[in-house]
Amino acid sequence: MRCLLSSTKCAENSYKLIIQRGIHQSQMASSHVTVNGLNLHYEVAGSGSKVALCLPGALGSIKSDFGPQLSSLAGEELTLVCWDPPGYGQSRPPPRKFSNDFLRQDGRIAAQMMKTLGHDKYALLGWSDGGITALMMAAAFPPAKKDIAIYNKVRDVSQWSEKMRAPLEAIYGKEDFKKTWEGWVDALAKIYQEENGDLCKADLDKISCRTLIVHGNKDPLVPQEHPDYLHSKIKGSQLVCMEDGKHNIHLRYAERIQ
Repeated sequence: MRCLLSSTKCAENSYKLIIQRGIHQSQMASSHVTVNGLNLHYEVAGSGSKVALCLPGALGSIKSDFGPQLSSLAGEELTLVCWDPPGYGQSRPPPRKFSNDFLRQDGRIAAQMMKTLGHDKYALLGWSDGGITALMMAAAFPPAKKDIAIYNKVRDVSQWSEKMRAPLEAIYGKEDFKKTWEGWVDALAKIYQEENGDLCKADLDKISCRTLIVHGNKDPLVPQEHPDYLHSKIKGSQLVCMEDGKHNIHLRYAERIQ
């Protein structure tokens, strides 16, 4: 999809979601697994035969993006696996590398991680950047993906308020957070300039699994035309719009998204 805002505006809007994140203190099974030379951090919650992989957003992690789901959605019927993408959260070192296809690379690595963990078929639960990665995975590995749910999706962090910086500084430390955020902003600007902002439009007609698109009508980052476009291009998809929802609908309304 093409970013409908300028790359600068996208970055200015995106930092607003940081304040909406909290830090999840998990009691779930936490571990690391090596995939393609990368030491990946993941958590597993629940014991059900149905499995879903949770994919965090920009600079996101298990702690910041999927706490409510790990605590309440997982159980005897559903097993949730959540990871810190390469270079994010506790999947460091090495630091995050931002290329034009870094989200697609995340998808390949996530698929290999799930295979290593013994999961061949599973649903995808993606938020923000993770939603884009989920779309790419569903298109690239259709036999393995049973269902997919997508939660919609200022370079100078010294200008942010302490309240906005604190959640990610707690995960990364001040210097690593600054470097990683700047890398993410620069990567989006490059994609906008070199790829006309297109992240995954060519993947959409390849998605054959059941797809639920959840969008907040008051999302300041993602205009309504984005979920509408996804809905029109992904065959058999279902679109649910939450009237008062913003960008963090899966955190704000966790009890309604079950």
